[in-house]
Amino acid sequence: RIFLLRSAMRAHRNALYWPAVAADRPTICTTAIPGYMKANRPSKTGAMTASLNEILETFEFLDDWEDRYKYLIDLGKDLPELSTDEKNEQNKVRGCVSQVWLITSVDKAPDGAPVLTFRGDSDALIVQGLVAIVTAIFSGKPATEILATDVEAIFAELGLQDHLTPQRSNGLRSMVGRIRADAQQALEAA
Repeated sequence: RIFLLRSAMRAHRNALYWPAVAADRPTICTTAIPGYMKANRPSKTGAMTASLNEILETFEFLDDWEDRYKYLIDLGKDLPELSTDEKNEQNKVRGCVSQVWLITSVDKAPDGAPVLTFRGDSDALIVQGLVAIVTAIFSGKPATEILATDVEAIFAELGLQDHLTPQRSNGLRSMVGRIRADAQQALEAA
């Protein structure tokens, strides 16, 4: 089932972004998930990382949590890789059992408001997937929007509270706390 889902997503992506290529290749499965694999950010595998809407649609499409965990792991594998130099103490997220690194870049919107972009990585596969979800939620957003985001509602929609260990839930909260602290700091510096 995961193979068919991935094939459908790949076919949908190819049809959207490479119509000439898609026309030359047979489609294994014709059930595509709307909006999946739109270009968001390049990853270490050359694939495009998923947007929040794509993640929500895929979680809704997948029936059981074993498939959702596999998808979560795939999300993590598609994160852009951090260099060894970037995996340092300054970028490390405190409060996570696994090692998690988060890099924050602050740019200015045309109105002067700070816009934050996040890149992250972890030494644990499922946590890498959680990093992918958190960066999909917050990356590229203005600091005010980051602070106003009801992330608990998003996590509830994904069903994460019921299916993560307490340690992973604490780590997820630590990542969100770090992102919100960076957004607050960017606002104060603006």
